[in-house]
Amino acid sequence: MSTLVIVIIVLALVFDYINGFHDAANSIATVVSTKVLTPLQAVLWAALFNSVAFFIFKDHAVANTIAKTVIDNYITLPVILAGLVAAIFWNLLTWWFGIPSSSSHTLIGGFAGAALAHAYFVKGWVPFSDVVEMDKITKTVYFILLAPLIGMVISIFITVVTIKRNVYGRLLLILMSAVGLWFLFGTYRQAKLEENVAKFYKVDKYKKELAHNPGDSKIAEKLEKADSNFNLSKPFLKSFDSDGSTKVAGEIAAVVDLQYIENDKVKTIVSKKLKIDQLKKSAFYDASILPKLNVAKSTLEECAPIIGNYHIAGVDSTASALSLKLGLDKVGDFEKFKKSLKIDAKSDLAKELDRADNRILLYCIFCVIGIFMLSYIYCELIQKPTANRMVNMFKKLQLLSSAAFSIGHGGNDAQKVMGIIGAALIADNYISEFSELPDWVPVACYMAIGLGTMSGGWKIIKTMGTKITKVTPLEGVSAETAGAITLFMTEQMGIPVSTTHTITGSIIGVGATKRLSAVRWGVTRNLLVAWIITIPVSALVAGLCYLILILFGIK
Repeated sequence: MSTLVIVIIVLALVFDYINGFHDAANSIATVVSTKVLTPLQAVLWAALFNSVAFFIFKDHAVANTIAKTVIDNYITLPVILAGLVAAIFWNLLTWWFGIPSSSSHTLIGGFAGAALAHAYFVKGWVPFSDVVEMDKITKTVYFILLAPLIGMVISIFITVVTIKRNVYGRLLLILMSAVGLWFLFGTYRQAKLEENVAKFYKVDKYKKELAHNPGDSKIAEKLEKADSNFNLSKPFLKSFDSDGSTKVAGEIAAVVDLQYIENDKVKTIVSKKLKIDQLKKSAFYDASILPKLNVAKSTLEECAPIIGNYHIAGVDSTASALSLKLGLDKVGDFEKFKKSLKIDAKSDLAKELDRADNRILLYCIFCVIGIFMLSYIYCELIQKPTANRMVNMFKKLQLLSSAAFSIGHGGNDAQKVMGIIGAALIADNYISEFSELPDWVPVACYMAIGLGTMSGGWKIIKTMGTKITKVTPLEGVSAETAGAITLFMTEQMGIPVSTTHTITGSIIGVGATKRLSAVRWGVTRNLLVAWIITIPVSALVAGLCYLILILFGIK
Protein backbone atom coordinates (compact mmCIF):
# COMPACT_ATOMS: atom_id res chain seq x y z
CA MET A 1 0.00 0.00 0.00
CA SER A 2 1.56 3.32 -1.11
CA THR A 3 2.02 6.38 1.09
CA LEU A 4 -0.51 8.35 -0.97
CA VAL A 5 -3.14 5.66 -0.39
CA ILE A 6 -2.53 5.85 3.37
CA VAL A 7 -2.94 9.64 3.21
CA ILE A 8 -6.20 9.21 1.27
CA ILE A 9 -7.54 6.66 3.78
CA VAL A 10 -6.72 8.98 6.70
CA LEU A 11 -8.36 11.95 4.94
CA ALA A 12 -11.38 9.82 4.02
CA LEU A 13 -11.86 8.89 7.68
CA VAL A 14 -11.39 12.55 8.63
CA PHE A 15 -14.14 13.41 6.12
CA ASP A 16 -16.30 10.68 7.66
CA TYR A 17 -15.70 12.17 11.11
CA ILE A 18 -16.60 15.66 9.81
CA ASN A 19 -19.64 14.17 8.11
CA GLY A 20 -20.67 12.79 11.50
CA PHE A 21 -20.65 16.12 13.34
CA HIS A 22 -21.81 18.05 10.25
CA ASP A 23 -24.83 15.76 9.91
CA ALA A 24 -25.35 15.16 13.63
CA ALA A 25 -28.10 17.77 13.34
CA ASN A 26 -30.01 15.48 10.99
CA SER A 27 -30.26 12.78 13.62
CA ILE A 28 -30.79 14.86 16.74
CA ALA A 29 -32.12 18.32 15.81
CA THR A 30 -35.76 17.44 16.45
CA VAL A 31 -35.11 15.39 19.59
CA VAL A 32 -33.08 18.30 21.03
CA SER A 33 -35.52 21.04 19.97
CA THR A 34 -38.42 19.15 21.61
CA LYS A 35 -36.29 18.79 24.79
CA VAL A 36 -36.69 15.01 24.82
CA LEU A 37 -32.92 14.69 25.28
CA THR A 38 -30.17 17.11 26.21
CA PRO A 39 -27.66 17.84 23.44
CA LEU A 40 -25.03 15.57 25.04
CA GLN A 41 -27.49 12.71 25.51
CA ALA A 42 -28.74 13.17 21.94
CA VAL A 43 -25.31 12.96 20.28
CA LEU A 44 -24.41 9.86 22.29
CA TRP A 45 -27.75 8.29 21.34
CA ALA A 46 -27.25 9.11 17.64
CA ALA A 47 -23.62 7.92 17.64
CA LEU A 48 -24.66 4.58 19.12
CA PHE A 49 -27.20 3.91 16.38
CA ASN A 50 -24.89 5.23 13.64
CA SER A 51 -22.65 2.31 14.60
CA VAL A 52 -25.54 -0.19 14.87
CA ALA A 53 -26.07 0.35 11.12
CA PHE A 54 -22.94 -1.74 10.50
CA PHE A 55 -24.79 -4.87 11.65
CA ILE A 56 -27.95 -4.15 9.60
CA PHE A 57 -26.78 -3.14 6.12
CA LYS A 58 -24.97 -5.97 4.33
CA ASP A 59 -24.80 -5.12 0.65
CA HIS A 60 -23.03 -1.73 0.71
CA ALA A 61 -24.78 -0.79 -2.54
CA VAL A 62 -24.35 2.95 -1.91
CA ALA A 63 -20.58 2.48 -1.45
CA ASN A 64 -20.43 0.58 -4.74
CA THR A 65 -22.28 3.42 -6.50
CA ILE A 66 -19.87 6.05 -5.15
CA ALA A 67 -16.81 3.97 -6.11
CA LYS A 68 -18.08 3.75 -9.70
CA THR A 69 -19.10 7.40 -10.13
CA VAL A 70 -15.99 8.02 -12.26
CA ILE A 71 -14.95 5.77 -15.16
CA ASP A 72 -11.95 3.58 -14.24
CA ASN A 73 -9.40 5.18 -16.58
CA TYR A 74 -9.81 8.53 -14.86
CA ILE A 75 -9.67 7.25 -11.27
CA THR A 76 -6.19 8.02 -9.98
CA LEU A 77 -4.93 8.61 -6.46
CA PRO A 78 -4.44 12.39 -6.99
CA VAL A 79 -8.04 12.60 -8.32
CA ILE A 80 -9.38 10.92 -5.19
CA LEU A 81 -7.16 13.07 -2.95
CA ALA A 82 -8.29 16.32 -4.64
CA GLY A 83 -11.95 15.29 -4.39
CA LEU A 84 -11.58 14.53 -0.67
CA VAL A 85 -9.82 17.83 0.10
CA ALA A 86 -12.57 19.75 -1.72
CA ALA A 87 -15.30 17.82 0.12
CA ILE A 88 -13.68 18.48 3.50
CA PHE A 89 -13.32 22.20 2.68
CA TRP A 90 -16.98 22.61 1.64
CA ASN A 91 -18.25 20.61 4.61
CA LEU A 92 -16.31 22.75 7.09
CA LEU A 93 -17.34 25.98 5.34
CA THR A 94 -21.05 25.15 5.39
CA TRP A 95 -20.79 23.89 8.99
CA TRP A 96 -19.19 27.18 10.06
CA PHE A 97 -22.07 29.17 8.57
CA GLY A 98 -24.68 26.74 9.91
CA ILE A 99 -25.87 25.66 6.44
CA PRO A 100 -27.14 22.03 6.37
CA SER A 101 -25.65 21.12 2.98
CA SER A 102 -25.20 17.57 1.74
CA SER A 103 -21.97 15.75 2.61
CA SER A 104 -22.93 13.10 0.05
CA HIS A 105 -23.23 15.52 -2.83
CA THR A 106 -20.08 17.31 -1.70
CA LEU A 107 -18.17 14.04 -2.02
CA ILE A 108 -19.70 13.13 -5.39
CA GLY A 109 -19.14 16.64 -6.78
CA GLY A 110 -15.55 16.67 -5.57
CA PHE A 111 -14.79 13.24 -7.04
CA ALA A 112 -16.33 14.12 -10.43
CA GLY A 113 -14.75 17.61 -10.55
CA ALA A 114 -11.24 16.31 -9.85
CA ALA A 115 -11.69 13.60 -12.50
CA LEU A 116 -12.77 16.19 -15.10
CA ALA A 117 -9.76 18.38 -14.28
CA HIS A 118 -7.50 15.33 -14.57
CA ALA A 119 -9.03 14.33 -17.92
CA TYR A 120 -8.58 17.86 -19.30
CA PHE A 121 -5.00 18.06 -18.03
CA VAL A 122 -3.84 14.79 -19.63
CA LYS A 123 -6.15 14.43 -22.64
CA GLY A 124 -7.42 17.92 -23.45
CA TRP A 125 -11.15 18.45 -23.84
CA VAL A 126 -13.00 15.22 -22.95
CA PRO A 127 -16.82 14.90 -23.01
CA PHE A 128 -18.37 14.80 -19.53
CA SER A 129 -20.02 11.43 -20.27
CA ASP A 130 -16.60 9.89 -21.07
CA VAL A 131 -15.29 10.74 -17.60
CA VAL A 132 -18.20 9.99 -15.24
CA GLU A 133 -20.89 7.31 -15.20
CA MET A 134 -23.86 9.41 -16.29
CA ASP A 135 -26.54 7.04 -14.97
CA LYS A 136 -25.11 7.26 -11.43
CA ILE A 137 -24.72 11.05 -11.55
CA THR A 138 -28.24 11.43 -13.02
CA LYS A 139 -29.84 9.34 -10.28
CA THR A 140 -28.00 11.34 -7.62
CA VAL A 141 -29.11 14.67 -9.14
CA TYR A 142 -32.73 13.50 -9.40
CA PHE A 143 -32.76 12.60 -5.74
CA ILE A 144 -31.62 16.08 -4.72
CA LEU A 145 -35.29 16.93 -5.23
CA LEU A 146 -36.89 13.49 -4.87
CA ALA A 147 -35.42 12.59 -1.45
CA PRO A 148 -36.88 15.63 0.38
CA LEU A 149 -40.16 15.26 -1.54
CA ILE A 150 -40.46 11.59 -0.56
CA GLY A 151 -39.60 12.47 3.04
CA MET A 152 -42.17 15.28 3.00
CA VAL A 153 -44.98 13.10 1.59
CA ILE A 154 -44.29 10.28 4.09
CA SER A 155 -44.11 12.72 7.02
CA ILE A 156 -47.41 14.33 6.00
CA PHE A 157 -49.01 10.86 5.81
CA ILE A 158 -47.63 9.82 9.22
CA THR A 159 -48.74 13.10 10.82
CA VAL A 160 -52.25 12.87 9.35
CA VAL A 161 -52.56 9.24 10.51
CA THR A 162 -51.24 10.12 13.97
CA ILE A 163 -53.70 12.98 14.59
CA LYS A 164 -56.63 10.88 13.36
CA ARG A 165 -59.11 10.78 16.25
CA ASN A 166 -60.48 7.29 15.58
CA VAL A 167 -57.80 5.09 17.13
CA TYR A 168 -59.08 1.94 15.38
CA GLY A 169 -58.91 3.69 12.03
CA ARG A 170 -55.39 4.84 12.85
CA LEU A 171 -54.29 1.32 13.78
CA LEU A 172 -55.83 -0.03 10.56
CA LEU A 173 -53.93 2.52 8.45
CA ILE A 174 -50.68 1.68 10.24
CA LEU A 175 -51.29 -2.03 9.66
CA MET A 176 -51.99 -1.42 5.96
CA SER A 177 -48.80 0.64 5.74
CA ALA A 178 -46.85 -2.24 7.33
CA VAL A 179 -48.21 -4.65 4.71
CA GLY A 180 -47.23 -2.15 1.99
CA LEU A 181 -43.69 -1.93 3.38
CA TRP A 182 -43.47 -5.74 3.50
CA PHE A 183 -44.26 -5.97 -0.22
CA LEU A 184 -42.05 -2.98 -1.07
CA PHE A 185 -38.97 -4.31 0.70
CA GLY A 186 -39.73 -7.82 -0.57
CA THR A 187 -39.63 -6.39 -4.11
CA TYR A 188 -36.32 -4.66 -3.31
CA ARG A 189 -34.95 -7.98 -2.03
CA GLN A 190 -35.90 -9.88 -5.19
CA ALA A 191 -34.51 -7.10 -7.40
CA LYS A 192 -31.29 -7.06 -5.37
CA LEU A 193 -30.98 -10.85 -5.58
CA GLU A 194 -31.21 -10.69 -9.37
CA GLU A 195 -28.80 -7.75 -9.49
CA ASN A 196 -26.24 -9.56 -7.32
CA VAL A 197 -26.51 -12.77 -9.34
CA ALA A 198 -26.05 -10.80 -12.57
CA LYS A 199 -23.02 -9.11 -10.98
CA PHE A 200 -21.66 -12.51 -9.92
CA TYR A 201 -21.89 -13.78 -13.52
CA LYS A 202 -20.46 -10.42 -14.74
CA VAL A 203 -23.29 -9.83 -17.19
CA ASP A 204 -22.94 -6.02 -17.19
CA LYS A 205 -19.16 -6.20 -17.38
CA TYR A 206 -19.27 -8.36 -20.52
CA LYS A 207 -21.96 -6.13 -22.03
CA LYS A 208 -19.74 -3.08 -21.60
CA GLU A 209 -16.70 -4.92 -22.97
CA LEU A 210 -18.68 -6.09 -26.00
CA ALA A 211 -19.96 -2.54 -26.60
CA HIS A 212 -16.34 -1.34 -26.79
CA ASN A 213 -15.23 -4.39 -28.84
CA PRO A 214 -18.27 -5.35 -30.98
CA GLY A 215 -16.45 -7.95 -33.05
CA ASP A 216 -14.77 -9.84 -30.20
CA SER A 217 -16.14 -13.40 -30.35
CA LYS A 218 -14.56 -14.41 -27.01
CA ILE A 219 -16.39 -11.64 -25.12
CA ALA A 220 -19.62 -12.45 -27.00
CA GLU A 221 -19.25 -16.09 -25.95
CA LYS A 222 -18.68 -15.08 -22.31
CA LEU A 223 -21.73 -12.80 -22.38
CA GLU A 224 -23.88 -15.57 -23.83
CA LYS A 225 -22.70 -17.94 -21.09
CA ALA A 226 -23.30 -15.34 -18.36
CA ASP A 227 -26.79 -14.56 -19.69
CA SER A 228 -27.62 -18.25 -19.86
CA ASN A 229 -26.45 -18.82 -16.27
CA PHE A 230 -28.40 -15.78 -15.07
CA ASN A 231 -31.64 -16.94 -16.72
CA LEU A 232 -31.21 -20.46 -15.34
CA SER A 233 -30.62 -19.05 -11.85
CA LYS A 234 -33.61 -16.69 -11.67
CA PRO A 235 -36.32 -19.30 -10.89
CA PHE A 236 -34.38 -20.52 -7.83
CA LEU A 237 -34.28 -17.03 -6.32
CA LYS A 238 -38.01 -17.15 -5.58
CA SER A 239 -37.41 -19.68 -2.79
CA PHE A 240 -34.62 -17.60 -1.18
CA ASP A 241 -36.75 -16.51 1.80
CA SER A 242 -37.69 -20.06 2.74
CA ASP A 243 -34.53 -21.96 1.72
CA GLY A 244 -31.72 -19.51 2.50
CA SER A 245 -28.59 -18.57 0.55
CA THR A 246 -26.61 -21.82 1.00
CA LYS A 247 -29.38 -24.11 -0.26
CA VAL A 248 -30.31 -21.82 -3.17
CA ALA A 249 -26.64 -21.52 -4.19
CA GLY A 250 -26.36 -25.32 -4.12
CA GLU A 251 -29.47 -25.73 -6.30
CA ILE A 252 -28.15 -23.17 -8.78
CA ALA A 253 -24.71 -24.81 -8.87
CA ALA A 254 -26.37 -28.12 -9.85
CA VAL A 255 -27.84 -26.67 -13.07
CA VAL A 256 -25.39 -23.99 -14.21
CA ASP A 257 -21.74 -24.07 -15.20
CA LEU A 258 -19.71 -22.41 -12.46
CA GLN A 259 -16.37 -23.67 -13.76
CA TYR A 260 -15.90 -20.67 -16.00
CA ILE A 261 -16.52 -18.42 -12.97
CA GLU A 262 -13.72 -20.13 -11.05
CA ASN A 263 -11.47 -20.08 -14.12
CA ASP A 264 -12.21 -16.38 -14.53
CA LYS A 265 -11.29 -15.76 -10.88
CA VAL A 266 -7.99 -17.59 -11.40
CA LYS A 267 -7.40 -15.49 -14.51
CA THR A 268 -8.10 -12.32 -12.49
CA ILE A 269 -5.56 -13.39 -9.85
CA VAL A 270 -2.93 -14.06 -12.52
CA SER A 271 -3.78 -10.76 -14.25
CA LYS A 272 -3.31 -8.95 -10.94
CA LYS A 273 0.10 -10.60 -10.49
CA LEU A 274 1.07 -9.39 -13.96
CA LYS A 275 -0.30 -5.88 -13.15
CA ILE A 276 -2.28 -5.84 -16.37
CA ASP A 277 -4.95 -3.38 -15.16
CA GLN A 278 -2.26 -1.04 -13.85
CA LEU A 279 -0.38 -1.24 -17.16
CA LYS A 280 -3.61 -0.63 -19.12
CA LYS A 281 -4.28 2.54 -17.17
CA SER A 282 -0.67 3.69 -17.60
CA ALA A 283 -0.79 2.92 -21.33
CA PHE A 284 -3.99 4.99 -21.57
CA TYR A 285 -1.85 8.06 -20.78
CA ASP A 286 1.58 6.97 -22.03
CA ALA A 287 2.00 5.00 -25.27
CA SER A 288 5.55 3.98 -24.27
CA ILE A 289 4.01 1.58 -21.72
CA LEU A 290 2.33 -0.46 -24.50
CA PRO A 291 5.27 -2.89 -25.01
CA LYS A 292 5.20 -3.83 -21.30
CA LEU A 293 1.44 -4.27 -21.49
CA ASN A 294 1.77 -6.51 -24.55
CA VAL A 295 4.37 -8.67 -22.78
CA ALA A 296 2.06 -9.05 -19.78
CA LYS A 297 -0.88 -9.93 -22.05
CA SER A 298 1.28 -12.47 -23.88
CA THR A 299 2.23 -14.11 -20.57
CA LEU A 300 -1.45 -14.23 -19.61
CA GLU A 301 -2.23 -15.96 -22.91
CA GLU A 302 0.50 -18.53 -22.19
CA CYS A 303 -1.17 -19.18 -18.82
CA ALA A 304 -4.59 -19.72 -20.44
CA PRO A 305 -4.24 -23.54 -20.95
CA ILE A 306 -3.12 -23.96 -17.32
CA ILE A 307 -6.06 -21.86 -16.09
CA GLY A 308 -8.47 -23.83 -18.31
CA ASN A 309 -7.22 -27.07 -16.74
CA TYR A 310 -7.79 -25.77 -13.18
CA HIS A 311 -10.62 -28.16 -12.32
CA ILE A 312 -8.77 -31.24 -13.49
CA ALA A 313 -5.27 -30.42 -12.21
CA GLY A 314 -6.34 -29.04 -8.83
CA VAL A 315 -4.99 -26.15 -6.80
CA ASP A 316 -1.46 -27.48 -6.07
CA SER A 317 -0.60 -28.41 -9.67
CA THR A 318 -2.16 -25.23 -11.07
CA ALA A 319 -0.26 -23.06 -8.57
CA SER A 320 3.03 -24.80 -9.40
CA ALA A 321 2.54 -24.48 -13.17
CA LEU A 322 1.48 -20.82 -12.95
CA SER A 323 4.30 -19.92 -10.56
CA LEU A 324 6.84 -21.03 -13.18
CA LYS A 325 5.24 -18.73 -15.74
CA LEU A 326 4.98 -15.83 -13.29
CA GLY A 327 8.42 -16.27 -11.72
CA LEU A 328 7.20 -16.75 -8.15
CA ASP A 329 10.43 -18.27 -6.87
CA LYS A 330 10.09 -17.10 -3.26
CA VAL A 331 8.53 -19.66 -0.93
CA GLY A 332 6.37 -17.06 0.85
CA ASP A 333 5.06 -15.65 -2.43
CA PHE A 334 4.21 -19.12 -3.73
CA GLU A 335 2.34 -20.16 -0.58
CA LYS A 336 0.33 -16.92 -0.59
CA PHE A 337 -0.39 -17.37 -4.29
CA LYS A 338 -1.50 -20.99 -3.83
CA LYS A 339 -3.82 -19.98 -1.00
CA SER A 340 -5.46 -17.35 -3.22
CA LEU A 341 -6.27 -20.05 -5.82
CA LYS A 342 -8.51 -21.99 -3.41
CA ILE A 343 -11.75 -20.84 -5.00
CA ASP A 344 -15.25 -22.12 -4.27
CA ALA A 345 -17.71 -20.50 -6.67
CA LYS A 346 -20.74 -22.03 -4.94
CA SER A 347 -19.71 -20.53 -1.60
CA ASP A 348 -19.02 -17.17 -3.27
CA LEU A 349 -22.47 -17.25 -4.87
CA ALA A 350 -24.06 -17.94 -1.47
CA LYS A 351 -22.26 -14.90 -0.02
CA GLU A 352 -23.45 -12.75 -2.93
CA LEU A 353 -27.03 -13.88 -2.33
CA ASP A 354 -26.73 -13.29 1.41
CA ARG A 355 -25.74 -9.65 0.80
CA ALA A 356 -29.18 -9.04 -0.72
CA ASP A 357 -31.02 -10.23 2.38
CA ASN A 358 -32.74 -7.17 3.87
CA ARG A 359 -34.96 -9.07 6.31
CA ILE A 360 -33.07 -7.81 9.39
CA LEU A 361 -33.86 -4.26 8.27
CA LEU A 362 -37.49 -5.21 7.65
CA TYR A 363 -37.81 -6.86 11.07
CA CYS A 364 -36.44 -3.70 12.69
CA ILE A 365 -39.04 -1.61 10.84
CA PHE A 366 -41.83 -3.93 11.96
CA CYS A 367 -40.52 -3.81 15.52
CA VAL A 368 -40.80 0.00 15.46
CA ILE A 369 -44.30 -0.20 13.94
CA GLY A 370 -45.33 -2.72 16.60
CA ILE A 371 -44.11 -0.47 19.42
CA PHE A 372 -46.00 2.48 17.89
CA MET A 373 -49.23 0.45 17.72
CA LEU A 374 -48.88 -0.87 21.28
CA SER A 375 -48.23 2.66 22.54
CA TYR A 376 -51.41 3.95 20.90
CA ILE A 377 -53.42 1.03 22.28
CA TYR A 378 -52.10 1.55 25.80
CA CYS A 379 -52.45 5.35 25.92
CA GLU A 380 -55.78 5.65 24.12
CA LEU A 381 -57.67 2.42 24.77
CA ILE A 382 -56.35 1.00 28.04
CA GLN A 383 -55.58 4.32 29.75
CA LYS A 384 -57.69 7.44 29.64
CA PRO A 385 -56.11 9.69 26.96
CA THR A 386 -55.02 13.10 28.26
CA ALA A 387 -52.96 15.83 26.61
CA ASN A 388 -50.10 15.34 29.07
CA ARG A 389 -50.09 11.56 28.66
CA MET A 390 -50.05 11.87 24.84
CA VAL A 391 -47.14 14.33 24.90
CA ASN A 392 -45.15 12.00 27.16
CA MET A 393 -45.93 9.07 24.85
CA PHE A 394 -44.61 10.94 21.80
CA LYS A 395 -41.50 12.01 23.69
CA LYS A 396 -40.72 8.36 24.37
CA LEU A 397 -41.53 7.36 20.79
CA GLN A 398 -39.18 10.07 19.57
CA LEU A 399 -36.29 8.16 21.10
CA LEU A 400 -37.27 5.27 18.84
CA SER A 401 -37.75 7.37 15.70
CA SER A 402 -34.46 9.26 16.20
CA ALA A 403 -32.66 5.92 16.66
CA ALA A 404 -34.18 4.64 13.40
CA PHE A 405 -33.09 7.78 11.57
CA SER A 406 -29.56 7.51 13.01
CA ILE A 407 -29.35 3.95 11.68
CA GLY A 408 -30.36 5.22 8.23
CA HIS A 409 -27.83 8.04 8.50
CA GLY A 410 -25.02 5.69 9.49
CA GLY A 411 -25.90 3.13 6.82
CA ASN A 412 -26.15 5.71 4.05
CA ASP A 413 -23.33 8.13 4.83
CA ALA A 414 -20.64 5.76 6.14
CA GLN A 415 -20.95 3.78 2.91
CA LYS A 416 -20.01 6.81 0.80
CA VAL A 417 -16.58 6.97 2.41
CA MET A 418 -16.26 3.21 1.99
CA GLY A 419 -16.78 3.80 -1.74
CA ILE A 420 -13.98 6.38 -1.87
CA ILE A 421 -11.54 4.16 0.07
CA GLY A 422 -12.52 1.24 -2.18
CA ALA A 423 -11.80 3.33 -5.28
CA ALA A 424 -8.38 4.29 -3.86
CA LEU A 425 -7.47 0.66 -3.09
CA ILE A 426 -8.48 -0.37 -6.62
CA ALA A 427 -6.51 2.51 -8.17
CA ASP A 428 -3.47 1.39 -6.15
CA ASN A 429 -4.02 -2.24 -7.25
CA TYR A 430 -4.35 -3.30 -3.62
CA ILE A 431 -7.64 -4.98 -4.59
CA SER A 432 -8.94 -5.75 -8.09
CA GLU A 433 -12.66 -5.05 -7.55
CA PHE A 434 -14.97 -3.55 -4.95
CA SER A 435 -16.26 -6.93 -3.74
CA GLU A 436 -12.74 -7.59 -2.32
CA LEU A 437 -12.98 -4.61 0.05
CA PRO A 438 -11.17 -5.56 3.30
CA ASP A 439 -13.31 -5.96 6.43
CA TRP A 440 -11.47 -3.17 8.27
CA VAL A 441 -12.82 -0.55 5.84
CA PRO A 442 -16.52 -0.69 6.87
CA VAL A 443 -15.54 -1.05 10.54
CA ALA A 444 -13.32 2.06 10.37
CA CYS A 445 -15.94 4.08 8.45
CA TYR A 446 -18.78 3.31 10.86
CA MET A 447 -16.55 4.09 13.84
CA ALA A 448 -15.46 7.42 12.31
CA ILE A 449 -18.99 8.61 11.58
CA GLY A 450 -20.09 7.54 15.06
CA LEU A 451 -17.25 9.48 16.71
CA GLY A 452 -18.05 12.48 14.52
CA THR A 453 -21.68 12.40 15.58
CA MET A 454 -20.57 12.39 19.23
CA SER A 455 -18.81 15.70 18.55
CA GLY A 456 -22.11 17.32 17.57
CA GLY A 457 -22.87 20.12 15.13
CA TRP A 458 -24.63 22.76 17.17
CA LYS A 459 -24.80 25.50 14.52
CA ILE A 460 -26.73 23.26 12.12
CA ILE A 461 -28.91 21.83 14.92
CA LYS A 462 -30.26 25.35 15.48
CA THR A 463 -31.20 25.70 11.80
CA MET A 464 -32.77 22.25 11.53
CA GLY A 465 -34.51 22.20 14.89
CA THR A 466 -35.94 25.72 15.14
CA LYS A 467 -35.51 27.88 12.06
CA ILE A 468 -37.48 25.81 9.52
CA THR A 469 -40.54 25.31 11.73
CA LYS A 470 -41.28 24.82 15.41
CA VAL A 471 -41.34 21.07 16.06
CA THR A 472 -43.43 19.29 18.71
CA PRO A 473 -42.71 15.72 19.91
CA LEU A 474 -45.52 14.37 17.68
CA GLU A 475 -44.06 16.16 14.66
CA GLY A 476 -40.54 15.07 15.62
CA VAL A 477 -41.68 11.43 15.58
CA SER A 478 -43.33 11.92 12.18
CA ALA A 479 -40.33 13.69 10.62
CA GLU A 480 -37.72 11.24 11.92
CA THR A 481 -39.77 8.16 11.00
CA ALA A 482 -40.37 9.53 7.49
CA GLY A 483 -36.67 10.33 7.11
CA ALA A 484 -35.67 6.85 8.30
CA ILE A 485 -38.04 5.09 5.88
CA THR A 486 -36.77 7.25 2.99
CA LEU A 487 -33.14 6.45 3.82
CA PHE A 488 -33.86 2.73 4.14
CA MET A 489 -35.62 2.74 0.75
CA THR A 490 -32.87 4.61 -1.10
CA GLU A 491 -30.13 2.49 0.51
CA GLN A 492 -31.86 -0.60 -0.86
CA MET A 493 -31.87 1.06 -4.30
CA GLY A 494 -28.15 1.89 -4.01
CA ILE A 495 -28.77 5.63 -4.45
CA PRO A 496 -26.52 7.98 -2.42
CA VAL A 497 -29.07 10.49 -1.13
CA SER A 498 -28.54 13.31 1.32
CA THR A 499 -29.67 12.71 4.89
CA THR A 500 -29.77 16.50 5.21
CA HIS A 501 -32.20 16.88 2.31
CA THR A 502 -34.30 13.97 3.53
CA ILE A 503 -34.87 15.22 7.09
CA THR A 504 -35.37 18.80 5.89
CA GLY A 505 -38.15 17.65 3.56
CA SER A 506 -39.67 15.64 6.40
CA ILE A 507 -39.61 18.64 8.76
CA ILE A 508 -41.22 20.83 6.08
CA GLY A 509 -43.90 18.15 5.66
CA VAL A 510 -44.88 18.13 9.34
CA GLY A 511 -44.87 21.93 9.38
CA ALA A 512 -47.12 22.08 6.33
CA THR A 513 -49.73 19.82 7.97
CA LYS A 514 -50.42 22.60 10.49
CA ARG A 515 -50.58 25.36 7.89
CA LEU A 516 -48.30 26.43 5.06
CA SER A 517 -47.37 29.63 6.89
CA ALA A 518 -45.93 27.51 9.74
CA VAL A 519 -42.93 26.78 7.49
CA ARG A 520 -40.39 29.58 7.21
CA TRP A 521 -40.11 29.45 3.43
CA GLY A 522 -37.34 32.05 3.33
CA VAL A 523 -35.04 29.72 5.28
CA THR A 524 -36.17 26.80 3.11
CA ARG A 525 -35.37 28.77 -0.06
CA ASN A 526 -31.85 29.49 1.22
CA LEU A 527 -31.37 25.78 1.99
CA LEU A 528 -32.52 24.85 -1.52
CA VAL A 529 -29.97 27.24 -3.06
CA ALA A 530 -27.22 25.61 -0.94
CA TRP A 531 -28.35 22.17 -2.12
CA ILE A 532 -28.27 23.15 -5.79
CA ILE A 533 -24.82 24.75 -5.70
CA THR A 534 -23.14 22.04 -3.59
CA ILE A 535 -22.21 19.68 -6.46
CA PRO A 536 -20.93 22.35 -8.93
CA VAL A 537 -19.04 24.32 -6.24
CA SER A 538 -17.46 21.13 -4.86
CA ALA A 539 -16.51 20.10 -8.40
CA LEU A 540 -14.89 23.50 -9.05
CA VAL A 541 -12.95 23.44 -5.76
CA ALA A 542 -11.82 19.86 -6.48
CA GLY A 543 -10.60 20.89 -9.93
CA LEU A 544 -8.52 23.67 -8.37
CA CYS A 545 -7.18 21.26 -5.72
CA TYR A 546 -6.14 18.85 -8.46
CA LEU A 547 -4.22 21.61 -10.30
CA ILE A 548 -2.45 22.54 -7.04
CA LEU A 549 -1.43 18.89 -6.58
CA ILE A 550 -0.05 18.89 -10.14
CA LEU A 551 1.97 22.05 -9.39
CA PHE A 552 3.52 20.24 -6.42
CA GLY A 553 4.39 17.29 -8.65
CA ILE A 554 1.78 14.86 -7.29
CA LYS A 555 0.52 13.02 -10.41
